[in-house]
Amino acid sequence: MRALFVTHSFPRFAGDVAGNFVLRLAVALRGVGVDVTVLAPSGPGLGARDEIAGIPIERFRYAPTSLETLAYTGTMAEQVAGSLRGKIALAGMLAGGARAVSRAVARLRPDVVHAHWWFPAGLITAFASSARPLVATFHGSDIRLAKTSGLVPSVFRAVMRRVSATTAVSQWLADGARGFAPDLRVDVAPMPVDTDVFPVAADPPSSRVMFVGRLNAQKGVSDLLTAVGMMGGTAGVDIVGDGPDRGMLEQLANAEGLAARISWHGQLPQTEIAPLYRAASAVAIPSRDEGLGLVAVEALLSGAAVVAYRSGGVAELVDHGTTGLLVEPGDVRAFADALDALVKDPSRARRMGAAGRTRMLSRFSASTAARAYADIYASVVQ
Repeated sequence: MRALFVTHSFPRFAGDVAGNFVLRLAVALRGVGVDVTVLAPSGPGLGARDEIAGIPIERFRYAPTSLETLAYTGTMAEQVAGSLRGKIALAGMLAGGARAVSRAVARLRPDVVHAHWWFPAGLITAFASSARPLVATFHGSDIRLAKTSGLVPSVFRAVMRRVSATTAVSQWLADGARGFAPDLRVDVAPMPVDTDVFPVAADPPSSRVMFVGRLNAQKGVSDLLTAVGMMGGTAGVDIVGDGPDRGMLEQLANAEGLAARISWHGQLPQTEIAPLYRAASAVAIPSRDEGLGLVAVEALLSGAAVVAYRSGGVAELVDHGTTGLLVEPGDVRAFADALDALVKDPSRARRMGAAGRTRMLSRFSASTAARAYADIYASVVQ
């Protein structure tokens, strides 16, 4: 079977974190007889054709080079909302993407087209000149987008009428999608995680808290910093990631007297993140409305307990009291107490992490994800 992936986020080079779970699914599908080609937008320094991990990639132009900045960095919404240039670039992406999908389908003749994120990839693909079955997967930011205005849900429903099958990476996202289209069938099918990159920790945890993610308001890092200031003791904090709020967050850390306790690592490849997971007493996820929370999966695979808000797909991953601790969104005092509890009781933290690893291995292995998607493809191709 042949599949064409259409996505606005995909690794630009080996080790890139942008859309790396989409790459993992493409690689895993080879093991069950599905050959994947990826179609993605162009970007700075990217060629028209490439290959990563044996997966062929075709990238389409959609604007002058100076405007081709919407994909790969997680800033599309901000760019489009904040400038005329962003809106022009988005119009070009939708039109250029539809033409590119039509050409790719005519040339490659895939059995199925798989759009990752209903917007923009699902919209691009649904209205391209293609007679192939279309599968659309919700990853999180696309469902949050559907809540932003009265017009977007109408566009969502129009796209869904052209889709043969839909999937979501969490039940929370599936329920959110059905909030806009009540009769929509959505199968829950998570993306695979490279379990070999995250071996379990052998040593007791250090007295450190860890955060991994984009530094923006949705990820809740300011809540984490406030919580750390409320904790007893002097636990260190590893913050992995970058984003538009970094300067503000560093100022907040200084104001809270935390500067000496925080290590700002910026973006790191997974091979460098893994040892930090293994050393952590707790991995903090103070985000709201997370589509799934792959950080929680990676942490638990590494044997690290998770402290998170009871929000979004993360609440489906963390079994409160068994693999981590959940608190109500916005309750910073409770978040601080939960972190304190694990930092002060390393044996409990490791027991939770070990229980979490067993559960994540059964749910997020490459073979499990590949079989699930191969079955979905077969159901729409018949």
